[in-house]
Amino acid sequence: MNEPLVSHPRRRFLRCVATGALTIGAIDFFAVPGLFAEELTLTPRQTEGPFYPNKLPLDTDNDLIIINNSITPAVGAVTHLSGRLLDAKGEPVRNALVEIWQVDNMGAYIHTQSANRQAHDANFQGFGRFLTGTSGEYYFRTIKPVAYPGRTPHIHLKIRKGSKVLLTTQCYIKGESRNERDGIFKGIRNAKARDSVLVDFAPLKGSRTGELTARFDIILGMTPDA
Repeated sequence: MNEPLVSHPRRRFLRCVATGALTIGAIDFFAVPGLFAEELTLTPRQTEGPFYPNKLPLDTDNDLIIINNSITPAVGAVTHLSGRLLDAKGEPVRNALVEIWQVDNMGAYIHTQSANRQAHDANFQGFGRFLTGTSGEYYFRTIKPVAYPGRTPHIHLKIRKGSKVLLTTQCYIKGESRNERDGIFKGIRNAKARDSVLVDFAPLKGSRTGELTARFDIILGMTPDA
């Protein structure tokens, strides 16, 4: 069936993202300065944890704020999370599936065994996927992560290519005081590796609603097949 000339605004938004054409305000989410292999720090592996979704939501796209064509957004500080997926030589990794999952603004995962599942924000997707393009870029619209008992705020990420899982890791809020009390974060012994998973959640220039931007480039410790 041919797509109508005027499609749903969210679908237009996701198409722009998928083609690398997204610029919000004065920020091009896929622009990045040149990287040199000798300066790259490999992104450390982190535990998947017990709450990777045991039942995937029907909507698994890269916009976690809106489920399907709902008009009710999730609660939380809207964050545009972007970055590039690079190999150990600094070359972009294309056609890799980036997955993210995190708690909602109430600290609940979509996993059925999440401790406070009854408080889950039904408008938060909780999980999303994005297939990288030729420059290795990925993009998600989500919320700024919040803490829950025993953990500092974080976002889980898993990188797949074909049937292989290339990396499972987590990213954290730069400057968050609870990071230094988090056993999983502190388990990263190498200082450069630890710094590499700290992300600056900065105000989006021109946003009237307090939206944020966060950039997390992921460096794989292998050169995946093209």
